[in-house]
Amino acid sequence: MARMDVYLVRHAIAAQRDPDKWPDDRGRPLTADGEKRFRKAAGGLGKLVPTVGRVLASPLERAWRTAEILHQEIGWPEPAPIEELEPDGSPQEAVAALAPFRLDRSVAVVGHEPGLSGLASYLLVGSDAGVDLELKKGGAAMLSLDGDTKPGSALLRWLLTPKVLRSL
Repeated sequence: MARMDVYLVRHAIAAQRDPDKWPDDRGRPLTADGEKRFRKAAGGLGKLVPTVGRVLASPLERAWRTAEILHQEIGWPEPAPIEELEPDGSPQEAVAALAPFRLDRSVAVVGHEPGLSGLASYLLVGSDAGVDLELKKGGAAMLSLDGDTKPGSALLRWLLTPKVLRSL
């Protein structure tokens, strides 16, 4: 079976929750500084991973904009919305949403915490609470799977903070 690399990217720094400005938290945007800093982090990520086959993103504004920056800055594919990557989605739902792409050699997943860490843990050890990872805003992780998206089948290759990505 072919190896599939999964890149987990947490959305960049977003505005503080404010029910007056964003009654629906789905529309809460990145801050200007968050966008600026992530553009630089994206450049570093692009040096490590020049291309991916597909970008899947939570449709919430902050994650979607982060995925768009990856497209603009480093030429990764335009994102496709995956509702299972929204903050209330479970790792099991996210894995089911990834399954149709298991033949792709590489997939980037742009989303939220604690969902991305839960997804990583679920893929690594079969439990969404089995591995305690800290994926910072604008940070990224790489997992490798050998041909399937089943729980407990992944290997963690790296986990990088946005500061490290910006330094590249």
